[in-house]
Amino acid sequence: MRIKFLHTADIHLGKTYRTSSDEAERYEDFFRALGSIVADAIAEQVDFVLIAGDLFHTGQILPRTFARTIETLQPLKEAGIPCIAVEGNHDWIHRRDSISWMEALSQMGYIHLLRPSRTENGDYRFDPYDYEQGSGGQIEIKGLNIYGLGYIGTQAGNHVERICEAITTKNNILLFHVGVWTYSPVEIGNMKPEEALPLAEVFDYVALGHGHKPYIIATPEGRSYAFNPGSPECVNFGEEKYAKGYYRVTVEDGLFQHEFRATSPRPMLVISLDLDGAEHAEEALARLREQMIVKLGKLTGGKRPLLEIKLIGRVRFHPFELGRERLRITLDELCNPLHVEIKNHLSLVTRESGAENEKKSLAEIEKDVLRELISAKSEFKGREDELIRLSLAIRDHVMKGDTEGEDLLGLLRES
Repeated sequence: MRIKFLHTADIHLGKTYRTSSDEAERYEDFFRALGSIVADAIAEQVDFVLIAGDLFHTGQILPRTFARTIETLQPLKEAGIPCIAVEGNHDWIHRRDSISWMEALSQMGYIHLLRPSRTENGDYRFDPYDYEQGSGGQIEIKGLNIYGLGYIGTQAGNHVERICEAITTKNNILLFHVGVWTYSPVEIGNMKPEEALPLAEVFDYVALGHGHKPYIIATPEGRSYAFNPGSPECVNFGEEKYAKGYYRVTVEDGLFQHEFRATSPRPMLVISLDLDGAEHAEEALARLREQMIVKLGKLTGGKRPLLEIKLIGRVRFHPFELGRERLRITLDELCNPLHVEIKNHLSLVTRESGAENEKKSLAEIEKDVLRELISAKSEFKGREDELIRLSLAIRDHVMKGDTEGEDLLGLLRES
């Protein structure tokens, strides 16, 4: 029997930039990515779709995000193609006394959410999926046994032995939101390659998620057994160098053949602009324009780009003169970016009689200003360093635009 399925992960529905005037367009990027995968699944008439975690960008999504998710998955449901999913670290809600959005989707039949049970001894138990309740740890489709594990944290490698001991079937797939060191670009939630290797003895295909970079892991004998498709859309800066897409997998005579299918993410550019030696802000802006025109020549596809701009070098004017608004206006004229993040690492060069040139970065200047303001209030004296770190942390979160108000209040409460 020939079986076909699609394997995707880390879709991050609901991600946007709340500080951007065009947040709605960025919000839709992630639904378009999922929509293209759904359309491919229907066109290919696949037997099922796997989502290996982080369907959502946060566990506390807006109602409109839930509604758009249902709308996007509806064609898959109408086509009778099961969508099998596990929860990633972004999907979890902290209040376990209420139903999660993933559980709601499962109970409504838009996805089949897999979760294992645990025994009193801590062993794993994968109960058969209950279609009426929308819950279970294992589901069988056309002779393939699909097991699901969501995100289980930094000790995932220590769980592998117990996971393998719970499996008694053949023709097995494991859906697991975890990364593997040396392959995954993320820093937490990974296990070592040698810890993952026993999975190859029990599972024919391990469908990974978590890191947004695609990679394949093979046994020492050369059999590919674990696959991470990465994310179909660029989620964070730093991912612009990764391929974006998902896997189409064909199973025939027990052999798994995979094909990576590329998606069309919004262009993302991280650009360093060297303004070293600029005498004044106007000269710096002119040099910025020249360098940006060269860098932007690489853009294709017609979509408005996402930009992270790093300004570097020693200049002879105060870096504050090159304000964010002035920079944004210049960048809008050049390429009308959808979103811009500016990191000003310029150093101020001053001359003092009989002294060598002194350098002071913008970051140092910001800290000096904050220290002076905080010290002006006598009740805060002695806490300057702590409050400076808190102020800059809140500034950075707000500038990124992907932090909830409650999270920002949490930073204040912790202080």
